[in-house]
Amino acid sequence: MISLDANIRNTKTKGELSILRNSGGVPAVIYGGEAKNETVSISKKLLKSLIDKENFLSNIVTLNVDGKTQNVLPREIKYHIISDEPIHVDFLRVVPGVKIRIEVPVHFINHEKSPGLKRGGVLNIVRRKVELRCPSEKIPESLVIDLDGIEIGESFKISSINLEADVTPTIKGRDFVIATLAAPTVMKEPEKPAEAEAAEGEAGTEVTTDGDKAAAEGEKKEGDDKKAAEEKK
Repeated sequence: MISLDANIRNTKTKGELSILRNSGGVPAVIYGGEAKNETVSISKKLLKSLIDKENFLSNIVTLNVDGKTQNVLPREIKYHIISDEPIHVDFLRVVPGVKIRIEVPVHFINHEKSPGLKRGGVLNIVRRKVELRCPSEKIPESLVIDLDGIEIGESFKISSINLEADVTPTIKGRDFVIATLAAPTVMKEPEKPAEAEAAEGEAGTEVTTDGDKAAAEGEKKEGDDKKAAEEKK
């Protein structure tokens, strides 16, 4: 489980928030449950290192607020429009038994053991994340799909993933597709023999036949005869 230190903050104005951010802090709010909302600050450097992890928004975080720990779930991160730096975070308290909606990433394993992929098949991923409804203390880190033995033409639906009884997809009424193993769609054009390329290169060259040559000589002779006749006159 991820751990993160936080400090109670009493910032009330935009100027105070700017000072906090310029000093390397990020303002945050903890909400949910019966307790009151808490305004805290966390380290921007540590937050950025956690954001770089793929499933930060679907991982429970143990937040240490001035020596008191509580489990929370990151729900929303706001970024600066120009610098793209995190400027605010919302944390939801994890209350046992309370169900939440959350997107969980899909992971694929054993690519090298798939006969379909070895024969050039393409893994077509329809959904990289699936939204689930589950108790906050039972959030899956990821949904795992095993490609071992999978052939071209096979598909993976939500029913092929084992979920706990109280963990359900938010899409109801259909067994939706997560991914398929499709046949190759792009075929490599065979290379042309050197002789064929040479023939194509010579196709545009003008060729003079014997007939064309004889006709040209005849036209020249006729012109010379006319010139001789005119000189006798």
